[in-house]
Amino acid sequence: MKIAIIGANGFIGTRLVEQFHLGQLHEVVPIVRRPVSLALPARFALDWRIGDALNTASLAKAVTGCDAIVHAAMGDPRQIEAMPAVLADAAARAGIKRIVYLSTASVHGQSPAPGTDESSPLRTGHTLEYNDAKIRAERSFHDTCRRHGIAGFALRPGVVFGPRSRWITDLAADLRTGRAWLLDDGRGICNSIYVDNLAAAVAAALAADARHAGPYLVGDEETVTWREFYAGVATALGFDADQIPALKNIPDFRPGTAARLQSLAATPAVQSVLPLVPGLAKRTVKNLLVAAQLPASVDAWTLPSAPGPRITQELVLLQQCRVKLPHAAAARALQYRAPVPFATGLARSLAWLAFAEGRS
Repeated sequence: MKIAIIGANGFIGTRLVEQFHLGQLHEVVPIVRRPVSLALPARFALDWRIGDALNTASLAKAVTGCDAIVHAAMGDPRQIEAMPAVLADAAARAGIKRIVYLSTASVHGQSPAPGTDESSPLRTGHTLEYNDAKIRAERSFHDTCRRHGIAGFALRPGVVFGPRSRWITDLAADLRTGRAWLLDDGRGICNSIYVDNLAAAVAAALAADARHAGPYLVGDEETVTWREFYAGVATALGFDADQIPALKNIPDFRPGTAARLQSLAATPAVQSVLPLVPGLAKRTVKNLLVAAQLPASVDAWTLPSAPGPRITQELVLLQQCRVKLPHAAAARALQYRAPVPFATGLARSLAWLAFAEGRS
């Protein structure tokens, strides 16, 4: 099959290009928005193309002649919501009848309830705007695919790690700077999926009977705790995992005035009227928002304190998870199996890190 991979320059898209091309699974057509994004895809003699995932005509031209599409493009919440309808409309114009869309397990929240699976209803109102955007995007994807008679497969991976992954590079940086931490001794479940296992899930969806189109959770076979994930990286870097500090107090993540105003500015209603606002007024408001977020002045006579833990709301929610999300539906309908054990995937990720840092 000739497969268009939209977002071929990202962490996941890059690996899909490598797996499908080098493994001779499919003829690959990498699609990126700008020529500068071709640094990695252009390593191979491929029919790469330029296409805008937010423009139907541009994307339809880019995917013409392909048999199926894999959508791995990223964006802000507004772009995430807009892309699926553009994607399906472009596929319909090009006569393509199969799409694999990379969604996320976070449509169920970072800490889902016991018993969560693909039949669990999706409800907006999550703590993180990203979750709600992905829910609305999935709904748009399935609705538009049905309207065009396209077999739409939405894969819902959890924590996707591997070479070039932020889950590896960020954790390594946090360990080295003393900013890593664990909640509840790392007992939470990390719904991990090694990037090559995600590639296997994509390949399974491309080969599956069109009657099985729909959403699918996918993950590693093993149940992995956050302590196990952190300990594997810490040990490889020469740190004692038992010395990773425990998070005792969860910060108050309620947004301040500046954050609330920025969120309001990103809504479709405000975006629709922004072209009518004079440029001077927009620049003034932007400067006020920037000023509101500047840190307090530093006393030059005081020595800087040691860095504290790098606490994000996403990671706090993830480390509270007590549920291993199932991929029984993907195993049954798509014949998905995770070919790479977690330990092997982590070892490969750390070998890449050593190479990237010049340590091997």
